[in-house]
Amino acid sequence: MGKFTGKTAVITGSGRRKGLGEAIARRLAQDGANIVISDIGQSRDDATGAEHIGSTDEMEAIAADMRALGGEASTKTCDVRSKAEVDALAQHAVDTHGSLDIWVNNAGIGYLLMPILEVSEEDWRATIEVNLTGAFFGLQAAAKIMVDQGKGGRIINIASQAAKSGFAHCTAYTSSKHGMVGLARSAAMELGPEGITVNNVCPNHVTTGLGAWQNEYSYKAGGFDSVEAYMEAMLKRIPMRRTGLPEDTANAVAWLCSDEAAYITAESMNVSGGEEPH
Repeated sequence: MGKFTGKTAVITGSGRRKGLGEAIARRLAQDGANIVISDIGQSRDDATGAEHIGSTDEMEAIAADMRALGGEASTKTCDVRSKAEVDALAQHAVDTHGSLDIWVNNAGIGYLLMPILEVSEEDWRATIEVNLTGAFFGLQAAAKIMVDQGKGGRIINIASQAAKSGFAHCTAYTSSKHGMVGLARSAAMELGPEGITVNNVCPNHVTTGLGAWQNEYSYKAGGFDSVEAYMEAMLKRIPMRRTGLPEDTANAVAWLCSDEAAYITAESMNVSGGEEPH
């Protein structure tokens, strides 16, 4: 019996191998939670290229791994830009597993990086719609069900160090992640009386598949000679002298979902090895 046995967790954007979403799903499954793996499933437009999304096959493989840990797991495709699809995802959790207790807004676009003068309307809208509007849709859909269930719940947004600090070439991304801070603070005020906590987890750089792509982009944009030189400069800024691991973020999420964190809400918790100290 794990601490989340009998509870169901939905993790958006969890359909990619070695991503934050997969790590979060695995950590919650290890503690007994039923898991809903969700991702967009296939490319739908220029902003959701196949190289940056979780495919249906990959989603199913990750769900199979979760079942191997001894619990229930299912998959549901969802484009978080669509309120109807997000609502259907929340209902899927209840229909398939009997409840919805944990919702993790992990889906995000972090690959539309460019100088501010080159940001197109389409790039801006895509990033805001996935990262911030999608998080709002998820929070709202989960909260409606949690209120009706009457037993509280946990809603967690995977924000970023970019929710606290600005970064060059990341205008839309940074704006969307800063918006998550306000979203969590306001939602926590309304949902607290219902026993629902709302928090953000703010990791620094994690070399997932997306993180590796960001490394390639950033070393060139920053004028470094190589990825290795870029990473060496990054490590010098981090007191613990390493970048984050997916498991670091997953452990923070698991703690915020636990009874030990029942009185923690409206917070944006850094998981940055000391790089982002506020």
